[in-house]
Amino acid sequence: MTSNSRDGELPFARTPSASVAGRTLAESTHEWRSRGTALRADAPNVLVIMLDDVGFAHADTVGGQIHTPTLSRIADTGLRYNAFHTTAICSATRASLLTGRNHHRVESGTITEFASDFDGYTGEIPRSAATIPEVLKHHGYRTAAFGKWHNTPALQTSAAGPFDRWPTGCGFDHFYGFIAAETSQYQPSLYRNTTPIEPPKDSTYHLSEDLAAQATGWLREQHALAPEKPFFMYWAPGAVHGPHQVFAEWSDKYKGRFDGGWDVYREQAFERQKAMGWIPADSQLTPRPDTLAAWESLPPEERRYQARLMEVYAGFLEHADVQAGKVVDELERLGLRDNTLIFYVLSDNGASAEGAGGTINEILSISGVPVPFAQQMKILDEQYGGLDALGGPLIANMYHAGWAWAGESPFQGTKLVAGYFGGTRVPMAVSWPKGIAADPAVRGQFHHVNDIAPTIYELIGIVPPTSVHGVAQDPIDGLSLAYSFADAAAPTRKAQQYFEIFGSRGIYADGWMASVFGPRLPWLSATAAAYANWNPDEDTWSLYRLGSDYSQASDLAAQHPEKLAELQALFDAEARANNVYPIGAGLGPLLNPAARIGTAQTEWHFTADVTRLPEFCAPNLRARGNTVTVELTVPAAGEGVLYALGGMAGGLTLYMDAGHLYFEYNCLTVMRTRLCSAEPIGPGARRIELQTVMAGPAPGAPASFVMRVDGVQVARGSTPFTAPLCFTASETFDVGIDLGSPVSLAYAERAPFRFNGRIADVHVVCTP
Repeated sequence: MTSNSRDGELPFARTPSASVAGRTLAESTHEWRSRGTALRADAPNVLVIMLDDVGFAHADTVGGQIHTPTLSRIADTGLRYNAFHTTAICSATRASLLTGRNHHRVESGTITEFASDFDGYTGEIPRSAATIPEVLKHHGYRTAAFGKWHNTPALQTSAAGPFDRWPTGCGFDHFYGFIAAETSQYQPSLYRNTTPIEPPKDSTYHLSEDLAAQATGWLREQHALAPEKPFFMYWAPGAVHGPHQVFAEWSDKYKGRFDGGWDVYREQAFERQKAMGWIPADSQLTPRPDTLAAWESLPPEERRYQARLMEVYAGFLEHADVQAGKVVDELERLGLRDNTLIFYVLSDNGASAEGAGGTINEILSISGVPVPFAQQMKILDEQYGGLDALGGPLIANMYHAGWAWAGESPFQGTKLVAGYFGGTRVPMAVSWPKGIAADPAVRGQFHHVNDIAPTIYELIGIVPPTSVHGVAQDPIDGLSLAYSFADAAAPTRKAQQYFEIFGSRGIYADGWMASVFGPRLPWLSATAAAYANWNPDEDTWSLYRLGSDYSQASDLAAQHPEKLAELQALFDAEARANNVYPIGAGLGPLLNPAARIGTAQTEWHFTADVTRLPEFCAPNLRARGNTVTVELTVPAAGEGVLYALGGMAGGLTLYMDAGHLYFEYNCLTVMRTRLCSAEPIGPGARRIELQTVMAGPAPGAPASFVMRVDGVQVARGSTPFTAPLCFTASETFDVGIDLGSPVSLAYAERAPFRFNGRIADVHVVCTP
């Protein structure tokens, strides 16, 4: 290994000049100083591929039914790992991966939108935990990130910044993607570095394809301009996080494949997993929870709907994997593949059960708004043309939690369950043809996402710095898994690892695992009432001996109380050392609406050049009393959006069409309140007001709306409920246009539906 200069400090000390300066040029000698680092000449490139919300038993590479040729390609040219773990939620996993530290230690104990002011939960990766790209950049690497970035505090995602925790502030030279939990695959909210950009309004556009094209273009450019420099690339598309969106031809490949239902899928996947040797032959298949519906309990007409949702998901996953393959293809074309170290982490957590009973809008279940199947089908048929709309640009659909559970064979739990492997254990393949001999034997060593950083440092030959830009560095929590490369049967060197998300928690130590499921069943609607009386001290812990119980099927707590007590004490020590307490802090925003991320500002003046203001940074027009006053000049036959917040999955919009004034409150797809002026609005200077009055302070309370022109009421209406948490994850507030996906179906074909008049001022006043 090489060591950093100045006892582990980065950046390196500036190399002294190699020239000799005399009094005149004639008395001087010139020689360019060396600007190299201690990096060896054959240092490998590094590519980290990580998809989103994929189940342990979904990919055919590991026994599932969904074709993943790129994952198979990486595994076949390298190594497979079947005991690799994440944190059970996206922001936390990504922070841990990029820093090599435990997620609470880097203040990422939950998603950024649920951040709080407890030290382990701020969502702000501290400067004492330099990221992989920052460390590698000082050693001469080029660095780039493509896709999802979910590690910027929600209130720092607007054009006001600050930008020090955006990707380019965290060590990446280049970023192309979105900054949120999710985005539309057809109309994403994109950034190039810190500049918002708009994707083409093209029916052939898909975000995953765009990300592959951007990544391959960057590779070609860098190879042409600086071929001597190695690179680090982080390719993490939004797929297959909800909404599940992909072109119909990909979903249609799977027509009829899931008609047997999730119970059958899980059993068949389990048998294939064993037959392939992906899981131990003595593994046990854990049963379906009583709170999750059996496939046979569904009426026949609902089964077709649920099967189609899974077909869309399957097409989405195969499509994303194929796009990852394009990046690998480009490495081969450029002659870089043999010396590129690839980590293909199939998912940042387990499969997501957040679609609950299957939904045309995932935010419904996340917000605790149940919508019966019959009502969903009525909306699909009447507004979108039926099942064929699923997976398309105007629907934010997500499959039934049963498919997530089936895709976690043989484990208990799904995404958001940190104490059980259904939430944390994901397939991983590692390939480096020049440095790692391919071996089909499955590696079963217990490892964690925080182990990727130290593995990269060891293989490159870098000692992790003790100081970066004068900031002393926290210790690396991860442990290199390089020892397992040459020996599939090497004993696990990782002695222990804790887990915690939303009160679900666990502790691994020397082959034992103690687990608590936690208060939240991810497949049931998330409501504050479900957690109001939860006391973590009353939780029941389970105990498992992993060497003989791969799937956590046999609880040994009663037989070994002393071992359980030992592990509970170890969890407490780890929790204190990593700022995990208070347990369940990630649930705080659900329990206390006042603790939710949001701006404290109550009054704004916007002009027509204000666009792409993220919902969490924008005025809360969704669920707070407010008055919006628009000063504008209306042309003859005025049309276009005056302002809009949100998108097709939920939002509100004030717009003109054929001279008439309209307001629409799209409450998460299932309820649309639409106001319209009886008469067209005449041309000239006008003052338009839209007033929202909430019926009460409770989340989701009804609201009434009044629309006025020049002080005269022209329409009024109401909605029986409002969106309690958010409209969307990445859609924005825009003046004079509706960017991203359209809020209203009325102008969907004409989006972004720019206003054809002049807007002088949009004055927003929210009630305290």
